[in-house]
Amino acid sequence: MPLRKKQPVPAVVTPDPTEAEQARKGRPTPKRKQSEAANRRPLVPADRKVAGQSERERARAKREREYQALRTGDERYLPTRDKGPQRRWVRDFVDARWSLGEFFLPIALAIVLAIMFFARSQIAAAIISIVFYGVVLLSILDLLVMTRVLKRRLAAKFGADKVERGLVWYSATRSMQIRRVRLPKPQVKRGEPPR
Repeated sequence: MPLRKKQPVPAVVTPDPTEAEQARKGRPTPKRKQSEAANRRPLVPADRKVAGQSERERARAKREREYQALRTGDERYLPTRDKGPQRRWVRDFVDARWSLGEFFLPIALAIVLAIMFFARSQIAAAIISIVFYGVVLLSILDLLVMTRVLKRRLAAKFGADKVERGLVWYSATRSMQIRRVRLPKPQVKRGEPPR
């Protein structure tokens, strides 16, 4: 068995008295009981009515701030489902194009009224029904084309592996809304490419 050399023992360095005084906190460490008592808060506030009112006031202020952000497009206060650069880009993409889906509800209402008005004529009711199913199929086709183009452009802009989940559904639901009532409000004009 080989013999080992002894390691030299490092010399003990004594700190300057001024450094030692500065390192001290100047007060004794509190007992555990005292620090726990300082951190203790009641589960239910003393005045529940005032606490409830203040909570409702905070929630109302938050909702108002989110609604203003939805109207102005301020990214800081948007709800979680609308935040992020990819979702903003998707909103701009959908808002820049014409889609049949945004006219679906007014067309459907007109068709229902037409069916009620021409209820006695079977030929007119059949034609109106065919028109309605045609509008539905064209809306679905338009939606499928839009989502395919959207997926390609998202992958090109942000990278195929970095695209968030749920953006196709987000774009589909937005494209089915009437442009005037969309929230967040459209930030681009029709035909203007997304930024």
